Parts: sequence; C-alpha cells; structure tokens
Amino acid sequence: MRMKRENEKWTDSNDDLHKDGDNEPLADTEQDPKDMTVLQRSLEAVDKRLEHIASEMERTHIAEYVDLLNRPVKLIWRNLLAGTARGVGIAIGFTFFAATILYVLRILGALNLPIIGDYIADIVKIVQIQLEGKQY
Repeated sequence: MRMKRENEKWTDSNDDLHKDGDNEPLADTEQDPKDMTVLQRSLEAVDKRLEHIASEMERTHIAEYVDLLNRPVKLIWRNLLAGTARGVGIAIGFTFFAATILYVLRILGALNLPIIGDYIADIVKIVQIQLEGKQY
C-alpha cells in the first residue's frame, strides 16, 4: 500500500493501488528529488541504527545466551558448578572470618580486662571445647 503526501500529512491512497483490476501497483512517475533525498537520509539513519543494534547484540553475547537457553542440560550443569563454587567459597570465607575473630578474642582475653576479659575467656573456652567435640 502506497502512501501519498498531501499538505505535509501522509494519507492512505487505496484508489491508486491498482488500475483496471490487475494486482500490480502503479509506478510512481512524479517523484520529487527533494523527497528522494529525505527518504535516502531516513533510510541511511535506519541502516546506521540497525548496525548499532547488531553490534550491541554481538557485544552482549546474546547468541551464546540463547544457545545456552536452548540446551537445558548445559544450563543445569553450569548452575550446579556455580552453586558448588559459591558454597565452597562461603565455607572458606566464614572459616577464615571465624578464625580471625577467635584470634582477636584470645588476644583480648590475655589482656585480663576486668569484665570483658572474663566474658571473652568464657566464649573462647566454649568454642575450643566445641571444636574438640566435648560437651561443656
């Protein structure tokens, strides 16, 4: 369906589409060169924008993501490995953090601070007993 421009407005021209019942559109014999340059610039802008979108899609690796979504076994395997790695990382991190806290508490307990020292010493004793597997 062709569009005609009348007074800077685009209108639908159904009467121009076919002549004498045949299905071929009419050739546009009167084309303004100014309109053609505007149309060409517009098409160049659309082409430039499409190239930009295509390069952005390549940059974000959207094809690899879609490929991964189409292979559920591969997706499950990667998520399983990622979850295992996170769990091991959390365990190691918490162990390091707890060891550091216990080390600081031992140092504070050795300073024999009046009230805090006794409290910290009790906490350290309880933790050490639990680590050895004995009941306190």
